[in-house]
Amino acid sequence: MKVLVIEDNPGNLYLIEYLLDEFGYKPICAQDGQEGVEAALEHKPDLILCDIHMPKMDGFEVLRRLKTDPDLGSTPIVAVTALAMVGDNERILRAGFDGYLPKPIDPEKFVQQITGFVESRSS
Repeated sequence: MKVLVIEDNPGNLYLIEYLLDEFGYKPICAQDGQEGVEAALEHKPDLILCDIHMPKMDGFEVLRRLKTDPDLGSTPIVAVTALAMVGDNERILRAGFDGYLPKPIDPEKFVQQITGFVESRSS
């Protein structure tokens, strides 16, 4: 299963890529929003993990562009972000993200958390 990770922090990107690879996923990495949209259109991933605050294009714009694409509109897009103020989770979900995972990620729970998004899509 292909998982696109759109993350501008090299340390976070490395950790997520490592965890996905170790659990049998095929990670595709992008380091900003523009690169992420291009990678999604090219690779047609099964799941997209997207940071919110990134250079060139933020996660909300990435979401808008991908959810209107006929081939990617039903692909789950999960925000992985440090936004943790009261109401941020609700605002992210209202914008159209299919889920929200707070940073820092918990390496012991991360793969189980994203598996839930993939399984809910296939059922």
